[in-house]
Amino acid sequence: MRIISGFHKGRKIQAPKGLPVRPTADQAKEALFNILNNNFYIPDCLVLDLFAGTGNISYEFASRGSKYITSVDINNKCINFIKNTSDKLLFNINTVKKDTFKFISTCDEHFDIIFADPPYNNDNVMYEQLISSIVKKKMLKNDGIIIIEHSNKISLKNIKMYSETRKYGGSCFSFFIL
Repeated sequence: MRIISGFHKGRKIQAPKGLPVRPTADQAKEALFNILNNNFYIPDCLVLDLFAGTGNISYEFASRGSKYITSVDINNKCINFIKNTSDKLLFNINTVKKDTFKFISTCDEHFDIIFADPPYNNDNVMYEQLISSIVKKKMLKNDGIIIIEHSNKISLKNIKMYSETRKYGGSCFSFFIL
């Protein structure tokens, strides 16, 4: 994986073998950030990266100047990798080793952008629960956005707050707004 833009533009990051992850493809990530750059001033955004995996999305936000990023993952190896990479690149990424739903239930923060990339083997019920939990906790700021990365084999268009879906190969980004 590589950082597409910002201070560390072009920097390649090699994740250790054996992490249970599927990093967002560079082409899809670049398209996502083109969308975000048209709607947000990234340096002012408070970002939450759920199911963070390698931290690929968090690094992109950090490289583009986002001052506050929280990366949440249940896997200790993933969290350690994100923390070590963040320290090495001098990124201000707060790492949290916790189940995403438990994190949401105890979180009192508010974010401009919430990105979630759960394992692709989930069904629509889990995605509905995820979005509902975020909304109930009022974690999304006014004019904020929830972005869910998911397989192109499912559709999330029937979930409340759905705005649109963009497809990139076998992956999709679905956008949800208040």
